[in-house]
Amino acid sequence: MTYIVLALKSEAQAFVDAFKLKKSKLSQFTFFSNEQFRLIVSGVGVTNATMATQMLCNHFDIDKDDTFYNVGVCGAHSSHPIGSLLRVGTLHYHNHSYKLLEDGITLTCLDEPCATRNKYEAVDMESYGFYNAVIHNPAIQNYAVLKVVSDHYQPHTLTKDMVKSLLFQNIDAILSSTKGRE
Repeated sequence: MTYIVLALKSEAQAFVDAFKLKKSKLSQFTFFSNEQFRLIVSGVGVTNATMATQMLCNHFDIDKDDTFYNVGVCGAHSSHPIGSLLRVGTLHYHNHSYKLLEDGITLTCLDEPCATRNKYEAVDMESYGFYNAVIHNPAIQNYAVLKVVSDHYQPHTLTKDMVKSLLFQNIDAILSSTKGRE
């Protein structure tokens, strides 16, 4: 099974449309699924991402063959073109670094939206919450954080349709990327 944690419904909508996922609720979270995928919309922020990821872990029997993804949009340095899919190798949160992979970009997880150019390679607001939940579940062996560049530190320019389109354009690359930490 592939589990995907996304912050926004507009991010999830690309997967819903592509794979005809059925909508339901999982506690307070919007949830979409079919025989291959289980997606949960966490809402914005570290705490929401932690709770949503943990909800998946608590509600389903996770095994070593399952893969967990944190997917969504991010702000990034202009060296990463809009629409680029970024695989996170290192995650920064509150002055701590966490190595997810040997290669990949450095993503900084922030508690507030960022409009500071060139200070970070890429930023989001949920990745650490996802990471914190998956590393504390011994059944999860395969996971990855994948982000699509939506802006160059101008989050006010985003629309729901733009977010959905950016994710939709990257679905094949997301799902064909090397699965998590195998």
